[in-house]
Amino acid sequence: MQIRTGDTFDPRVIALLDHHVTAARAQTAPGSAHALDLAALRAPDIAFWTGWDGETLVATGALKTLSADHGEVKSMHTLQTTRRRGFGGQMLRHIITQARVRGMARLGLETGSWDYFKPAHALYQAHGFVACGPFEFYVEDPNSLFLTLDLTTG
Repeated sequence: MQIRTGDTFDPRVIALLDHHVTAARAQTAPGSAHALDLAALRAPDIAFWTGWDGETLVATGALKTLSADHGEVKSMHTLQTTRRRGFGGQMLRHIITQARVRGMARLGLETGSWDYFKPAHALYQAHGFVACGPFEFYVEDPNSLFLTLDLTTG
């Protein structure tokens, strides 16, 4: 997979992100969905990437800067037909590397807490993320799982 800086004006990217936001919101209780829309991904505190298998867009991922030493993984999504091929892991490793390059000491993320999100839980935990409490603007929510990764080790 080739990872590129994401173009939020590319119709292929727009379509995949629209699917990601729509699916996430359909699987999430009202008020508990935190997927970023296109406008949010264009904010200056967001670094956004796309993953390509040849000319096929297969993955997206973003890093939101919360502070100089804390980032948040956002917009992780893999095209349904290409799942279980390692693209999500490649994108996550890229985000982790970019967070370290930017001098961040930790990464956080929020995802859904129920069965639909279990594959995401497994991916994050396989990369060293552990459960934590809410961070930034988040609040305790039984529909959310909060995870963190210490970037100062390993």
